Amino acid sequence: MTQVVRQTTRDLRRHNRAALLSSLYLRGPVSRLELVAESGLSAATVTNVVSELIADGVVAEAGSVESDGGRPRTLLAVRPGFGQVVGVDVSETHVEVGLFDWALGTLATVRHPLVGTRLDPDEVAGLVRTGIAEVLAGGDPEAVFGVGIGVPGAVRDGGIVHAPTLGWSGVNFADLIHPHIQAPLHLDNRARTLGQAEMWRGAGRGAERAIVALLGVGVGAAVATAGRSHPGITTSEWGHTVVKAAGAACRCGSHGCLEAYVGVEAVVRRYAALAGKEPVIGDESDVELARIVAEALRGGPAADVLAETGEYLGIGIANLINLLSPDRVVLSGSAGAIMGPAILPAVRDAVGRHALGYLAERTEVVLGRLGPEAVALGAATLPIAELLANGGRTG
Repeated sequence: MTQVVRQTTRDLRRHNRAALLSSLYLRGPVSRLELVAESGLSAATVTNVVSELIADGVVAEAGSVESDGGRPRTLLAVRPGFGQVVGVDVSETHVEVGLFDWALGTLATVRHPLVGTRLDPDEVAGLVRTGIAEVLAGGDPEAVFGVGIGVPGAVRDGGIVHAPTLGWSGVNFADLIHPHIQAPLHLDNRARTLGQAEMWRGAGRGAERAIVALLGVGVGAAVATAGRSHPGITTSEWGHTVVKAAGAACRCGSHGCLEAYVGVEAVVRRYAALAGKEPVIGDESDVELARIVAEALRGGPAADVLAETGEYLGIGIANLINLLSPDRVVLSGSAGAIMGPAILPAVRDAVGRHALGYLAERTEVVLGRLGPEAVALGAATLPIAELLANGGRTG
């Protein structure tokens, strides 16, 4: 009986530590008083747990703020130097690897195009391993407490990847990476990792229900619902919902899919057709998209293509609003960062015309805040989420 009581007490302490650390990480900087109010724990419990976290180097005091009629309140924040994480974005055109500190500050990034790999799993895994080695060069591997990888497909049984856009079915991608790294490995769908990143550190913060749109070569959406500690996130094949009957051919085999109108390569191909040029696709498609956005300021084919892209994207978002009633839609991903500012007015206009009025008026459509490396940063949230669940204990 004594052993059972001791184990229960240990579990309760672990739970309290994880809950307070998660709240501090996702909301911080915050004061001890705010942690007491949010958690419902006693002031003594919060004080004890915070003292442990500070002693372990997980968090640190970060200045103070004035309080109403009392002494200034000391703020707490996660300590960036506590450790490091690696985030990997495996897209259809490139592998991007980022090294981030505990607070998700960027320390290093590398990018390798997938040109000539034929998207063979062994070759892609080789680029992932190379990228990880490059961002860790000269550093301390012991400081890395996890590696997260986002892939354009479903992940089952811890590391089996089904990614039709890469031609992968049942690929044990984890086994191609794990033996070559020291840190724990985590894999998930890249749209989901992006959604988590935008909810934690980006434009999704504070939303009750946000839809984070991943705009790149592929198009996906993560639906994030705010939770007490972590947002609940699900993904959908939004890019393969049909927005035009008998429309443009999509690489999934269907016609008229949203991706066939707003995916970066689709935009580049439509521009090339209008301008009478050869399309620039592959790893250079993002560069070409940026050039199209710049050219659109002068009108002509570039402006026409972006206007059409904004219309179709607005239709796709209106469908999500009518189905899911979010309070915020975030345009993110590499293509979102490049063309989002240029097409946002057209997107909002199309949403206003195609979504039900009472739903559209309470939904804001905004740009992501994490930039082109958002998916790699999102992948880095995977090991951090596990560390938060463990109360910041790496052992």
